[in-house]
Amino acid sequence: MGLPPSIQATMNPDKGVISREIFVDPGVYQDELKKLFTRAWLFVGHESLIPKPGDFYASRMGEESVILCRDKKGEIHVFLNSCRHRGMKVCRYDQGNTSLFTCPYHSWSYTTDGKLQGVPLYRTLYEGQLERGDWSLIEVAKMVNYKGAIWATWDPQAPDFLTYLGGAKLHLDQVLDCRDGREGGSEVIGVQKWVLPANWKLAAENFLGDTYHNPSHRSVDLIGIGPSAVAGKKGRRDDEMENAKHVWVSFPAGHGVHSAIQPENNEYIESYKNDPIIEEYFRHCHNERKRRLGDQARVTGFTATYFPNTSSHARQPRGLCAWHPHSPTSTEAWRFFLVDKDAPENVKDMLRRYYMRYSGPAGMTEQDDMENWLYATNASVGTIARRYPFNYQQSLHAHSSNEFVPGTVSTQITEENARGFYRAWGAYMNDGSWSECLGEDNLKHPHATAAE
Repeated sequence: MGLPPSIQATMNPDKGVISREIFVDPGVYQDELKKLFTRAWLFVGHESLIPKPGDFYASRMGEESVILCRDKKGEIHVFLNSCRHRGMKVCRYDQGNTSLFTCPYHSWSYTTDGKLQGVPLYRTLYEGQLERGDWSLIEVAKMVNYKGAIWATWDPQAPDFLTYLGGAKLHLDQVLDCRDGREGGSEVIGVQKWVLPANWKLAAENFLGDTYHNPSHRSVDLIGIGPSAVAGKKGRRDDEMENAKHVWVSFPAGHGVHSAIQPENNEYIESYKNDPIIEEYFRHCHNERKRRLGDQARVTGFTATYFPNTSSHARQPRGLCAWHPHSPTSTEAWRFFLVDKDAPENVKDMLRRYYMRYSGPAGMTEQDDMENWLYATNASVGTIARRYPFNYQQSLHAHSSNEFVPGTVSTQITEENARGFYRAWGAYMNDGSWSECLGEDNLKHPHATAAE
């Protein structure tokens, strides 16, 4: 059926007009769960959370609980966390190790590859009627382990993950690859979870590249909370971006990134003068990355959102965020903090402390963001407020091509990334085909990279 006429009248991403109702309307929210979260590729977790056979980690896809687990053969699975008998959760712990998932209601039990194994009083009550093979745990239609990050979709017709990602792959690689340019190699050193009274899309669009909101962080910038935390040193991220040219990139599939291109010489900038050993580690990583990647090493990730609800910081801090919907006006935020698995322990400890200063419910910048999101949500529930759309006209039509990064590129602060996000959102909500949701060009050239 698509969006209601009342919303269609105040919803035009091409003109930079977005209805407030999509952030608060219960009917829109239910349609998102049915039309968007059942089709899109969603971030579930990281392989480092389940390193051994039998390890599991309880995650989410939309509102639904899922189990990320590794079976006894070492294969990774994602299952709906619901018993096939009466629906009770078969896994009630956040993470751990097991040989069986046993429902506490009627004690049906399942192996770590999802097969129904134990049924109490089977011979007396079920033999000849119940085919165990037909009642395994419900598994996602498709799953991929991309450089350690686990993504999944419920839609068997969904394109493969790299096609879905398109040109945004270049920017996700900035998050998952080692700091010295080796592919993959990240691990999770901590996960923070909290609930905030805001619509999930406000958080997602913030990470698309909303640099315009930086006045919100003025007090934090004045204090200076960068990784090195040098007394009197202003800023949140030290100096590694100070000479870079910033770019904002939008993709037809709804992804959006804020990245940076370093100068041609791409020299290392000292940022950890209070600790020469850590300074030398990051200098070594920078030089090795240049050696491995050549001119492409000039592309430096910053923030991004991979449609619909996974965001990232690529450098400092480094991690993936999942904005799980709870209701039209409630979101559960999960932050997965990443480091190189083989980084020295003193580097990991320094980064761990910095991540906590910067991000999460106690992080100084995240507190600023959460205040904005919850007030924006609350200010949109009123009858009068819902009649008036939000303005997304910043840098409308002001974009160009760039030799380093594919996609629709702007070299000035823009809301094109948000406009692209809501174009894709509208395609899903109007029951669009995959070509409409991802864009024809993305399907024709799904694995496009800057080098191409």
